[in-house]
Amino acid sequence: MTNSFAHVLGKGGFGTVYKGKLSDASGQDIAIKILNESNGNGEDFMNELASMSIASHVNIVSLFGFCYEGSKRAIIYEFMPNGSLDKFISEDLSTTMDWKVLYDIAVGVARGLEYLHNSCASKIVHFDIKPQNILLDEDFCPKISDFGLAKLCKKNNSIISMLYTRGTAGYIAPEVFSKSYGGVSHKSDVYSYGMVVLELIGATSRERAEASRSNVSTMYFPDWIYEDLERKETMRLLGDQIIEEEEEMVKRMTLVGLCCIQTNPFDRPPMRKVVEMLEGSVEALVVPPKPLLTPAVMAWESGEESQETSSLSTQSCLERKTLSTGQDTQLV
Repeated sequence: MTNSFAHVLGKGGFGTVYKGKLSDASGQDIAIKILNESNGNGEDFMNELASMSIASHVNIVSLFGFCYEGSKRAIIYEFMPNGSLDKFISEDLSTTMDWKVLYDIAVGVARGLEYLHNSCASKIVHFDIKPQNILLDEDFCPKISDFGLAKLCKKNNSIISMLYTRGTAGYIAPEVFSKSYGGVSHKSDVYSYGMVVLELIGATSRERAEASRSNVSTMYFPDWIYEDLERKETMRLLGDQIIEEEEEMVKRMTLVGLCCIQTNPFDRPPMRKVVEMLEGSVEALVVPPKPLLTPAVMAWESGEESQETSSLSTQSCLERKTLSTGQDTQLV
């Protein structure tokens, strides 16, 4: 099935993923995740099986089967020929990104999350939305994968109890690592999604992508976007070679991404609204308040305690609010 585990697709904290083929007449390509034997009592394995077994959606990776023998655990799911989103956006910084493809990816991931939050038998909160966990099929249709940190809860549950921080630094919502920012809920996935969308936009900027990777810049990337919007330097944000139709897509992606990373979970739109915003008119969207979060995040990531707390207007990003002038502000 795996050709002696000869073809490694990727490695992560939970295990290694190999390419294989079904041994039946179809010979269909598959991906096989072999989980590390040291991963505790198998909670991640059970989380992944429980989530994927009840999820059926075009933007969710399909589960084919599993193996559980003693401490050895494996999960078999559909093979994604175009790999993970992080590899797609980092393959070649000199290549001009296709905005339509990036926009479709953003919409597809939003639809997948909306399904997990609202349409499964149980609400599923993923807790690890990031480019590495978004896979692309032969048509670049995005599919959410890796449910090892996911939690299933009743649909009417708004707040989730957690014993430890879940997720990946840079994509974790503030409330996940500090109760002072509010309760943990499906809105935590919304925050992670917003960071992914902004990363898609940032991937088109060669200058900023290279600075980020070489760690020569300590600037929080959303701050770059806000600065460009305040200066009305949209072409610097979007790049020089962009047509009007693409510009509309990117404006929607930008404003939706900024709405999703609001510090207060109540100020973030639910994923159902996110889909509507992405597919609606850009004229209906405005620049949301700038999250005042960076000092607290930096202190947390460095392991230090900070007496400084972030503040944010409780006015929703879906309402009309300016960044600085006190007047209605739109991305123009």
